[in-house]
Amino acid sequence: MSAKYVFVTGGVVSSLGKGITAASLGRLLKARGYKISMQKCDPYYNVDPGLLSPLQHGEAFITDDGVAADLDLGHYERFTDENLRGEASVTTGKVHKSIMERELRGEYKGGTVQVIPHVTNEIKDRIQKAAANSGADIAIIEIGGTVGDMESSPFLEAIRQFQNEVGKQNAIILLVTLIPYLKASGEMKTKPTQGSVRELQGIGLRPDVLVCRSDYPLTQDIRDKLALFCNVEPSHVLQNLDAEILYQVPLMMEREHLADVVCESLGLENRTPELDQWREMCDRWIHPEKSVEVALVGKYTKLHDAYISVVEALKHAGVAHRTDVRIRWVDSETVTPENVAETLKGVSGVLVPGGFGSRGIDGMLCAIRYARENKVPYLGLCLGMQLSIVEFARDVLGLKDAHSIELMPDTMHPVIHLMPEQEGVLDLGGTLRLGSYPCKLTQGSKAHELYGADLIHERHRHRYEVNNDYRTALTDAGMSLCGLSPDGRIVEMLELPEHPFFLATQAHPEFNSRPNRPHPLFLGFVGAAIEKQEETK
Repeated sequence: MSAKYVFVTGGVVSSLGKGITAASLGRLLKARGYKISMQKCDPYYNVDPGLLSPLQHGEAFITDDGVAADLDLGHYERFTDENLRGEASVTTGKVHKSIMERELRGEYKGGTVQVIPHVTNEIKDRIQKAAANSGADIAIIEIGGTVGDMESSPFLEAIRQFQNEVGKQNAIILLVTLIPYLKASGEMKTKPTQGSVRELQGIGLRPDVLVCRSDYPLTQDIRDKLALFCNVEPSHVLQNLDAEILYQVPLMMEREHLADVVCESLGLENRTPELDQWREMCDRWIHPEKSVEVALVGKYTKLHDAYISVVEALKHAGVAHRTDVRIRWVDSETVTPENVAETLKGVSGVLVPGGFGSRGIDGMLCAIRYARENKVPYLGLCLGMQLSIVEFARDVLGLKDAHSIELMPDTMHPVIHLMPEQEGVLDLGGTLRLGSYPCKLTQGSKAHELYGADLIHERHRHRYEVNNDYRTALTDAGMSLCGLSPDGRIVEMLELPEHPFFLATQAHPEFNSRPNRPHPLFLGFVGAAIEKQEETK
């Protein structure tokens, strides 16, 4: 059958959880046996979300095919356990760039290029192609921003056209909205939602489903009022209250019959969902048997969303161990040789994540040395691996000025240098080594034990690598370069065999972790942290 479409929009205010709602719907429909696809349309002009500041937009999520995307794609993958492609990420910048390139190639034959039909056609084409390429029964498309935002208008107009073209029985609108509570009067107010619906109606769209975010349960009177004034079926007015953990939201929305309503609206068979494993995972999460504390030492700790996939991967591993993983957020700019022992006192693991630039590097190096010398379990990701090489070269090999040429171009010992294929590249973002790449693991290594495989694939985002001129010196001093590219050229993973758990990877394994399928490296790291904690009791 041709794909059916669900468009998820937001009303009243931003940050209502459209992405989590969309992801939850994806999980519920997949649990009913439907093949689903997910897509995010962002109204900002940036072409490459990977160049957005993590302090403004959180992490850049990397897809298998090498596209940096909005962090909502991470939610989609974690909830649905589906690996998305780069076409799942659409921005106004990408849309306009494509149109301008076509115009310069003469594809418009000298005609005037306009928002309608050219911009809206480009948006519609991207929506249809992504659904078709995925083979989805149901495509779920989240529209970033809020109804009424000027920058979202072309996307909403494209949806209006799209719905008319495919038929309203094949494309529905889900509006995530806010129902505020006025403490002074003790009332829940529906007027803001009514206003958002009128905004939609003004451009020719009518919501088929209302998902209402509120602090308190919706009364039947409130549901009936919203149905009456918003021209929505009473059974299609659903509540979405705050959850103890994000992964409870699909179960909460199942109780609200979200997927039932969507199937009914699209004329699809409403099958019995398989959610037992998901319920069990949530129960293990909410009822841990113990806890452990690990330090996340990074430069973007003021905005936790900058490391959201890392945090989730740690939590996923904790669930498998029936352990609450508590994170000590450590701003690497504050860490010095004098205070590192006090800063990391009591933690049972240290993790240094990815990043770019020189800010906070010295603090990360201090944390790595502390973990290595004090036998504290360590996991390094991307930059965290590169700095593991730098620290080892300085403090074990005695190469005191060893560094990455990214951070110290004139170092006498460039243990991390620019990848040959990156020489002369001036553009940023998409010119990085991006996407999924293979890695061959050394048999008998800790990494091989954790993965249980000779050849693995992980996602990457970098342009610097280990300088092969220093391989022999590193291995002679006790470091195992336990993961290499299949051609043997690129060091992908390292470990210290004499350390209880010291492992670092050039990749970003956090992007492949799932709540019901934790990543092996994080599973091993959290397990080692638990053992460390038991030893120190």
